[in-house]
Amino acid sequence: MEHEIKKFSPEVCKALKFYVYRLVDPRNSETFYVGKGKDNRVFQHVQTAVQYDKEIDGEEKQDEISLKYTRIRDIHRAGLEVIHIIHRHNMSSEVAYSVEGALIDAYPGLSNIQGGHENDEYGVMNTFQIEELYNAPKAEFDEEDKCLIISINRSISQASIYDAIRFAWRLDVERAKQAKYILAVEKGLIIGVLIAYQWSLATKENFPELQQSFEDRYGFTGKLLDLSDPEDKAHHDIIKKYIRKRLHRKRGESNPVKYAYKKSKIKK
Repeated sequence: MEHEIKKFSPEVCKALKFYVYRLVDPRNSETFYVGKGKDNRVFQHVQTAVQYDKEIDGEEKQDEISLKYTRIRDIHRAGLEVIHIIHRHNMSSEVAYSVEGALIDAYPGLSNIQGGHENDEYGVMNTFQIEELYNAPKAEFDEEDKCLIISINRSISQASIYDAIRFAWRLDVERAKQAKYILAVEKGLIIGVLIAYQWSLATKENFPELQQSFEDRYGFTGKLLDLSDPEDKAHHDIIKKYIRKRLHRKRGESNPVKYAYKKSKIKK
């Protein structure tokens, strides 16, 4: 039985090489996590969740555990076991990254915090998006504009641009506060220009919309600028300069946050 297997033998690990796996909820057959690994990586999530159960002792502390571990604990509380699926194996690390990225795009609503490897550049797009992306002029950034660039590829389909970009990011918050503009990027294309009024820790206290708190990530309150809004007239030149422009990213660059300016020294 699958649930009786807690780890692979050394012979199996050697044969598998790199593989891509899915964690499936037996209550509804829903894939809730996709990952890439080797050896016994596929089993480590459940083992970690069990350890959290021992440390937390039944207390619900959403700021200490991810949605993935919450899902695993709920499955265990129902008297069931997570189903482990090896989706493809016997791959090189590079090929496994590509397969992982394709699966992350194929299963919406995953608990993965990070998107797939190179999904920003080569992830799922419709034909219109492909045509627009490769025909769009490349964005040229000026240091004085102080643009903070954030990729929101995975969440844009589930929320407005503003709600998709406002939290929760692992970044240098002091450097982020120095940005004049925040550029929202979807599938390599700049789709929104925003300004931030205030940056705060991404906790449920600061952002009640969050499902859990993050003590090492930040979010902001601000505004999505609009060419049709007279109140945004002072920013119209910046909007026209960057909107619908193509973002150049180095191949393999996975960090969703990028700064188009140097960090200024903070005056004491």
